[in-house]
Amino acid sequence: MTADEHNGTPRALTPAPSYDLTGKVCFMAGGTSGINQRIAERFATAGAKVFVMSRKPEKVEATVALLREAGAESDGQAADVRDYQAIEAAVEACADRWGPLDMVLAGQAGNFPAGAAQMSANAFKSVIDIDLLGTFNVFRAAIHRCRRPGAVFLTISAPQATRPYPYQSHVCAAKAGVNMLVKCLAMEWGPVGVRVNGISPGPIDGTEGMDRLAPNEKMRETYRKQLALRTFGDRDDIADAALWLCSGGADYVTGTILEVEGGTTLGDASSVLTF
Repeated sequence: MTADEHNGTPRALTPAPSYDLTGKVCFMAGGTSGINQRIAERFATAGAKVFVMSRKPEKVEATVALLREAGAESDGQAADVRDYQAIEAAVEACADRWGPLDMVLAGQAGNFPAGAAQMSANAFKSVIDIDLLGTFNVFRAAIHRCRRPGAVFLTISAPQATRPYPYQSHVCAAKAGVNMLVKCLAMEWGPVGVRVNGISPGPIDGTEGMDRLAPNEKMRETYRKQLALRTFGDRDDIADAALWLCSGGADYVTGTILEVEGGTTLGDASSVLTF
């Protein structure tokens, strides 16, 4: 107990926020691999009912089985984020089974290194369609089936949204759009009690994106030395950030892109001397 500074009467300390998601409904696009699957696992562990959506039915089935084996309530449906009607059908299936959506995650992504002068127009468009249009499609399909107030919308961005990278013009353009979409929707949907945020992961070990951007140990070591923290993150780092953003501890956070990236966007720290 502490004393109130105004009148001297004792008061209880404010309790810490709970990360318990028991009974909450989570709809996840791209929740069947990499970072997004780890988020699905973390939400399930916290008690959420998790509905996963992915383009490949076999991935959906495998993830649903994994979550159910761990004791979670889980279901899923195959759909492509570029197909709005298919997303609507998946959202309806989730809401019809468990009720209003409490958390909506758009975690899908497309990436491959390619110079702009060599990249086809269709290749550039495909990344825009998956990352930017896909995020809008998932959020738009879910907004009228979510809990209001109280729902949280979350997407996965990238450092390419704010920092130019060679051979990543398609991703830089797509993720910059995703960041601004987050902020616009946070303004529009905030008045009905819906929060919209993003997470920008840095180099995360054990992901397809990391394998593509640093495919050998020499490149990994060079990359690692440039980071302020001198280490790569792991999928748990992103899952824990997602859990916080969807918890009561972040009730006043909206329109934010949370950077979980070990100092990636600070610039090249390889010349900094340690002490």
